[in-house]
Amino acid sequence: MEIVGAIVYQLTRNLSMEEIERSGFDKYYVDHTLGVWPQAAGGVPFTANQFQSTGDIITDLFEDMAAEQKARTTYDNILRLVDDPDVCAPIRFLREREIIHFQRFGEALRITQDKLNSKNFYAFNPGFDRCKDCDDTPENASGCDCGCDCQN
Repeated sequence: MEIVGAIVYQLTRNLSMEEIERSGFDKYYVDHTLGVWPQAAGGVPFTANQFQSTGDIITDLFEDMAAEQKARTTYDNILRLVDDPDVCAPIRFLREREIIHFQRFGEALRITQDKLNSKNFYAFNPGFDRCKDCDDTPENASGCDCGCDCQN
């Protein structure tokens, strides 16, 4: 966010009122002058609603991976629109980081799946769901003889 904000600042700091009006930046200027205000290209302001957290590790890791891919796609689109090398270089750097983050979240997902009961890891939230008959969890799935799927 800091890098993108710095780029926006560098691109807008010396704009004249005529350039602001001609570029369509005038509506933004009315509310924020030339200050950096995080918002989507369509004008929707950033809020904490952009973050997702369910408390289910598998769901949250998939959400994290999707967010990294969406950010990478945004950077790809910026690179298609912009030819200024002072803008492209940091955007390429950020794009590379999104790829690395996606890979690390994927590794975390694989480790998580390897440690969960392989019969169940898409069927329940391992932090809360338990066998109703034996109160077993994936972490303590030994010795269950009730016929449930919590057995290893």
